[in-house]
Amino acid sequence: MTTSMTYPTDICIAGATGLVGHELLLLLAHLDEVRSIKAVSRSPMGRIPPHVENIILDFDSLKQRQDVLKAGVFICCLGTTIKKAGSQEAFRKVDYSYVVNFAKVAEACGAQKLLVISAMGADAESKIFYNRVKGEMENELRKLKIQQIEVFRPSLILGERKESRPGEDIAQKLSPVLNKLMVGPLKKYRAIKANDIARAMAIATLNFHPGFHVYKSDHIQRIADQK
Repeated sequence: MTTSMTYPTDICIAGATGLVGHELLLLLAHLDEVRSIKAVSRSPMGRIPPHVENIILDFDSLKQRQDVLKAGVFICCLGTTIKKAGSQEAFRKVDYSYVVNFAKVAEACGAQKLLVISAMGADAESKIFYNRVKGEMENELRKLKIQQIEVFRPSLILGERKESRPGEDIAQKLSPVLNKLMVGPLKKYRAIKANDIARAMAIATLNFHPGFHVYKSDHIQRIADQK
């Protein structure tokens, strides 16, 4: 393996139709250091930025299509909710199986870097199903032979979603007040804007420092605030 990133680089991103993924795609498309972007989706994405190739495939057949996904950097913004997925099993398929399989394709393609969105509270030993799945997913990522793996664990993500999430809608309205109360050790629980997560991930895409790194909301915000 090489010991440094080569620019301009090629990127393969999954989940670019989501709240964070869409913002990130737009940012990456305007970086001089990025030569090309492959955006993987299950259905046509519609209007996309220049030099972005929309690769349409079934995520159940990722390994069979890995020849068209080759890139130096892989980014995974896949994620759903149990309610939207319809069951715990369906949720696990997206947030564990699809994410892990995408990461394994990155390894097989010789990617130098992998960035993944996880969630605050990710813990393979958690009694909470959602957190446990996220933790188990992260544990699988740790086994991969990829030089640099960046895991982003945001708290509540702020932004306009396509689907309605009543509980999150209420939390978003309260977040300006709640964030001010979360100081010191509580900063990691602050809600964070989707475009700030995207900005932090775009910055991380260009910074090469080998190893397995985990960023919580407060750290993500500090990266995003860099001038």
